[in-house]
Amino acid sequence: MISHDVVIIGSGLAGMRAALEAADKGADVAIVAKSYPVRAHSVEAQGGIAASLARVEEDNWEDHMFDTVKGADYLADQDAVETLVKQAPEAIIELENLGTLFSRLEDGKINQRPFGGHSNVRSCFTSDKTGHALEHSLFEQVMKAGVDVYDEWFVTRLIVENGTCKGIVAYDMQKGEIEALKAKSIIFCTGGYGRVYGITSNDLQNNGDGISMAMQAGVPLEDMEFVQFHPTGLYPRGTLITEGARGEGGHLLNDEGERFAKKYAPDMMELAPRDILARAIETEIREGRGIDGGDYVHLDLTHLGEEKIKERLPLIRELAIDSAGVDPIEGPIPVRPTAHYSMGGIYIDNNCSTPVDGLFAAGECSCVSVHGANRLGTNSLLECVIFGRKAGETAAEYAKNASMPQLSSKEYIEEERDKMENLMNGEGGEEINELEEELQNTMRDKVYIFRNESDLKSALDKIIEIKERFENVQIKDQSMTFNTAYTGAMELESLINVGWAITKNALARKESRGSHYRTDYDERNDEDWLKHSLTRFENGELNIDYENVTITKYEPKKREY
Repeated sequence: MISHDVVIIGSGLAGMRAALEAADKGADVAIVAKSYPVRAHSVEAQGGIAASLARVEEDNWEDHMFDTVKGADYLADQDAVETLVKQAPEAIIELENLGTLFSRLEDGKINQRPFGGHSNVRSCFTSDKTGHALEHSLFEQVMKAGVDVYDEWFVTRLIVENGTCKGIVAYDMQKGEIEALKAKSIIFCTGGYGRVYGITSNDLQNNGDGISMAMQAGVPLEDMEFVQFHPTGLYPRGTLITEGARGEGGHLLNDEGERFAKKYAPDMMELAPRDILARAIETEIREGRGIDGGDYVHLDLTHLGEEKIKERLPLIRELAIDSAGVDPIEGPIPVRPTAHYSMGGIYIDNNCSTPVDGLFAAGECSCVSVHGANRLGTNSLLECVIFGRKAGETAAEYAKNASMPQLSSKEYIEEERDKMENLMNGEGGEEINELEEELQNTMRDKVYIFRNESDLKSALDKIIEIKERFENVQIKDQSMTFNTAYTGAMELESLINVGWAITKNALARKESRGSHYRTDYDERNDEDWLKHSLTRFENGELNIDYENVTITKYEPKKREY
């Protein structure tokens, strides 16, 4: 059986940074990824990574911390936020030394630009391809460090025995074999779950696999009701149009040609936090002020000029031309909100440890709660770097003091093979694509930007129905190698579990906070709801408990922008 000291599931930015740190601490490290590493979703991050470098204007970590806590609608744990923002400047310099080519000012210093919800200019960027630049530079270092990479391995199960994580079960897509792999430490860096919504900025890999596996293994999930909808997804697909486009001076316009953001955020306008702008756009559309009465508005960059667009936003220009037939130099881009980010995820402490011995997590699949109820743009890449490094350090230290677990893999492999065969030979006739579409439509129609009790109850009933019907899924592909019908079924199972958790928690939280907006409880209620939700899968049911928010510096206030 394959074994390593530290095994990292996922090859995005958090996984890469964890691998580098664990290898630097002397551990034998491997990455397991369901695609080639530089195809991880981190490459889709466009606008930048936040740090109080003060290259463009005065800044400090205290301002960065306050902006993050306020943006989170005061649900973020402030001790974790302080760690995030204090270490940010050092992390940027480290990334530069690892080979990242940041965009520069004329004096050669790293350039920075404004971003939504930030009171100071602190987004470090590489044109509009920041995630791509970071992912590639870290992958070079991972290869240099001699980290083993098992790519095109689809992890299907976490092995936990007697409260200790001992390994994983995975489908090697190239060989068409089910494998077990054991390790002293496992780190989940599996990303988010945007595909639970049909219109999303997330790529096809983001199905909440790690979150679902952790849940089924008994690990609590935190704050699953908080889903971020990015204001500017390219119409109609939802492909991301970076907030950097607004940071460079882009305007949001309704059908009347009005910069309507001023009605919702008079001071920050287009640079208000994402939850506020997503609701603003959705409101404009619902009240008939979408373009030509339709379900999108315009993002106008034409006044920025050709030179600036080509220099700072070349990818956005290419996306707009290829996908919408619009050159932003000449005309506005059609946009509407798109499912983008998961503030909630696997419950971890500030050292990235889960309640299960030997299991750690970092990045979007986890919830150390630096984002609370709403993430500020450019803080996600920062979280991946800061807490990816911490996860690698903690997991390597744990592995150093642990022996390789004793694990009999035969029964786990046989169970997974039986599951695959049952899917291939089933007679239920339920189609993966049909169930997935029903789930996505349910989430978009009833668990979206505006929520209410009636819709949430209806959605919960529908998801439970879909969950039951999943037992009758049948796949027609009988091949063993690259069986995408099988992996598609596994991804659908994860999406169902994620949708279930989001919806049940959204129904339970009777207030509006950050990205979670209830039209029937349209005010924030700190007295009853200034707390994190914790969701546990027990005896086939989801049970919800709550935990206090850590407040160290900033008492909750009304959010005004």
